[in-house]
Amino acid sequence: MPTVFYRNGFRFYFWSEEGNEPAHIHINKGNGTAKYWLAPKIECEFTYGFKLSEERYIRETIQKEYKTLIAAWNEYSKRKNNN
Repeated sequence: MPTVFYRNGFRFYFWSEEGNEPAHIHINKGNGTAKYWLAPKIECEFTYGFKLSEERYIRETIQKEYKTLIAAWNEYSKRKNNN
């Protein structure tokens, strides 16, 4: 599970073996978990255990760090497919 980064205790990561799903990111903190699609647009797939303020923070962080997140996804996918 490659971790892209941590922000304010939130872990932003993706699973290494998720088939052919479009680019997305998982987020965990404490008992909260979420999954957001990065492509074709930023969209929440699910979120559990987060307060509304935390959900807003997650979405804002994804928007601000979109280039970093999509680059990490693409780089990992490229390496995985070359093996």
